[in-house]
Amino acid sequence: MLNFDIQNHRPLREIVYEELKMQILTGKIVPGTRLMEVELAADMGVSRTPIREAIRKLEKEGLVTIEPRRGAYASQISVKDMVDILEVRQDMEGLAAYFASSRMTEEQMADLKRTSDSYNRAVAEGDMDSMIAYDTRFHRIIVESCNNNILVHMIEQLQELVLRFRYIYYDDFRRAENMPEEHRQILEAIRDGRAEDARAAADIHIDRLKEMVIRDGIRQKTSMSK
Repeated sequence: MLNFDIQNHRPLREIVYEELKMQILTGKIVPGTRLMEVELAADMGVSRTPIREAIRKLEKEGLVTIEPRRGAYASQISVKDMVDILEVRQDMEGLAAYFASSRMTEEQMADLKRTSDSYNRAVAEGDMDSMIAYDTRFHRIIVESCNNNILVHMIEQLQELVLRFRYIYYDDFRRAENMPEEHRQILEAIRDGRAEDARAAADIHIDRLKEMVIRDGIRQKTSMSK
């Protein structure tokens, strides 16, 4: 049930929408799950109206599919969907790393280093949630430091789709053992002001993930997290 005491200054429809969206993005509601208004309303302690409004809004964002006479479902993600996302992300994040090599502040570099260290500890400890959180943070720092509002906005539009992919399909995060080294190469190139190397390292980082997706496909969890 939602905690309305903390968030009661915001419209109920927004709270319900963001909660339902986060459940889909993080895999609590897995692709293909039918969204039952009555059950969701009971779980969140709200009426069906804000649930219905949230579902319609999420349909416009591509996170929900509504089929006539069948109902609403959390949208599926295919191998092609993920490759399409990675192809776009590869170019944009490579450009962000290129700009970051000359625009990142000392404070942002310190934050990037701390985040990289935290990610490495999460890998060593097998802490999946922390791996995802710090990996996401690592890339976000680079994007924010590129100091190009248009590029930042474009990449942010992809981040939610990437987040959903991470939670749903990387339940064993098989690439985790290689990620610290790939992050290190990106970080050092940015730190040393080597723009082309930073771009190349970021490009390779995404390209290896894309190759894995194409080679191995993606394994979808088959039950909703409890």
